[in-house]
Amino acid sequence: MMSAQAPYILGVDIGTSSTKTIAVLHSGKVIAESRQAYPSQNPQPGRSEQNAPQLYEAAMQTVRDVIKQLGYPPAAVSFSAAMHSLMAVDASGTPLTPLIIWSDNRSEAYAADLRDTREGKAIFRETGTPVHPMSPLSKLMWMKQEAPAVFETAHKFIGIKEYILFQLCGVYITDYAIASATGLFNIREKKWSQTALKHAGVTADRLPEIVPSTHILPPVHAALLEANGLSTQTIFVAGASDGCLAQLGSGAVNPGEAAITIGTSGAIRTVTGNPQADETGRLFTYVLEDRYVAGGAINNGGVAVQWLGNLLTPGKFSAPQFTEDAFRVAPGCEGLLCLPYLQGERAPVWDSRASGTFANVRQHHTPAHFQRALIEGISFSLYSIVEALFTVTGPIKQVSVSGGFTASEQWIQLLADVFQLPMLLEKENDASALGAALLGWHALKELDMWSYSPPPGTKVFNPDGQHHQLYMRNYRAFGMLYAQMKEIGRVLR
Repeated sequence: MMSAQAPYILGVDIGTSSTKTIAVLHSGKVIAESRQAYPSQNPQPGRSEQNAPQLYEAAMQTVRDVIKQLGYPPAAVSFSAAMHSLMAVDASGTPLTPLIIWSDNRSEAYAADLRDTREGKAIFRETGTPVHPMSPLSKLMWMKQEAPAVFETAHKFIGIKEYILFQLCGVYITDYAIASATGLFNIREKKWSQTALKHAGVTADRLPEIVPSTHILPPVHAALLEANGLSTQTIFVAGASDGCLAQLGSGAVNPGEAAITIGTSGAIRTVTGNPQADETGRLFTYVLEDRYVAGGAINNGGVAVQWLGNLLTPGKFSAPQFTEDAFRVAPGCEGLLCLPYLQGERAPVWDSRASGTFANVRQHHTPAHFQRALIEGISFSLYSIVEALFTVTGPIKQVSVSGGFTASEQWIQLLADVFQLPMLLEKENDASALGAALLGWHALKELDMWSYSPPPGTKVFNPDGQHHQLYMRNYRAFGMLYAQMKEIGRVLR
């Protein structure tokens, strides 16, 4: 318990593999934390689902844990969540479907049919979200055709944050940032897109009400507050998406600053004052209050590392050991190259049918070579997004890093060498949870989140030009390998 009851805000980050809750003072200092893990299910190839009530219970457990550590309730609770999830609920809020998450590809055919049409391109320009199976737009198109009974009887279509907020506050709301990742939201007018709704086959009344991320929710039932260690004075803030809040928590909100997160998946983003049009469709554009977050996400981050680790050492996978072994191998992996598209890929290719491969395999390659090749492949995927950002949003001078991969300083250095940019590692690397708390303080008008500076302790990884040319040679081969695998995939499909 703290000696003095300093006001704090809980930042609750509802991620793909776990929920992380941190208690944050007005200064940005983290004073307590808790994490609760949960699984995903893959009932059929290409399908990824979760149990929404299980995620709600995990989130509440972390809230109770942190409050118990500190001994008194927070001033507010502010939420971050993974994007692109969708579920149908009835009028009482009971789930009619599992939570279909971002990595689910069941709507691949519907997305492919729409993407390159005039209507598909218009939807991308209006919503800022590429037409892809990840988006609720595509998931709704699938559900309308493949699960018509559920589609017709559902009261609302919502994501995981909307579900949790309904349990707590009894209203269906979604914030600008989460809405702008659905493929259904007009990012300039900040309302549901009639063009996209028409293709999804729904009306706006079957979706949550759209509110700013700083929106204060109505009070919840006293018994529920008490059961979770909260008080009737605790304020609930709508919050935003994990990607947008990672940008905020990293302090990368000025021109020329970008942020990379690698957790289960990965992403690189930068903040702009206006929506950035990428006519080639490589990047997303999401809304965070009065600014925009442009960038791209990859499907295959930590999930690919875990897959290979479990394959090589069944039942004994350890992420720290995996990276330690990988970096015993020299840069370039002695010619071994990996295309890490195990779950298809999002930016910049937006190809849900893409597949992974190892190329140029020789007899002298060891398991550690495959491990490093995978890490380099993930890094090349992110670099391909940076190339797009350079052309659309302008030069990038530095990159803040966060997520589980930052436990390996060698991986951060690898990114610095590939990108030829300084990588900044903040002392607090749970950037999405921190961003949620900072947004909460902003909503309470106690802090200007746009002027937040991370506390001292930033470690800078400067690029080493020695390996850059080798990485660029392999990166060129990486692009060639994708093009060839795309053709091979057409033959094998």
